[in-house]
Amino acid sequence: MMRQVDGLDRQLMALIGEEGRLPLADVARRLGISRPTVAARLRALLEDGVLRVAGLVDMFRLPGVTVALVGLTLDKYLLDEKIEQIAGLPEVNWAAVVTGRYDIIVEVATEDGMAGLYGFLTQSLEGVGGIQSSEMFVVMKARRKWTLPAPGMREAWSRGGPYRP
Repeated sequence: MMRQVDGLDRQLMALIGEEGRLPLADVARRLGISRPTVAARLRALLEDGVLRVAGLVDMFRLPGVTVALVGLTLDKYLLDEKIEQIAGLPEVNWAAVVTGRYDIIVEVATEDGMAGLYGFLTQSLEGVGGIQSSEMFVVMKARRKWTLPAPGMREAWSRGGPYRP
């Protein structure tokens, strides 16, 4: 059972969120608690799945990366099933079930420009099936948008190359 997240946990997450490489001793000093307390709370947040420490990227500072938001309307109201399938696609940074005109909103990123976005619509989403309609919005500029790159992009980068879907 997941424990309650309290004010100290929130302070810890805020501090780690600003500077993820901050030594635990410095975190403890800033929060006015002991280093073992910081370590225990951090471990609990990680184990509970509340916090994940990762290297985030500003996609808009990387030449050649194209980011788009895609609004999807489903054929059938299979939200749980479809969001899991869509979130698992290699181009997808994140996916969310939303209210309003779309059922699901997705953020995708590619290093293959419009061809990569077209491939997402015509190949990746086609493989998921059950999509009635889609509307894509290419992001021209963003601020304060740090993200964990999509699995396909991280895998390609780990091999030293660009991501080509």
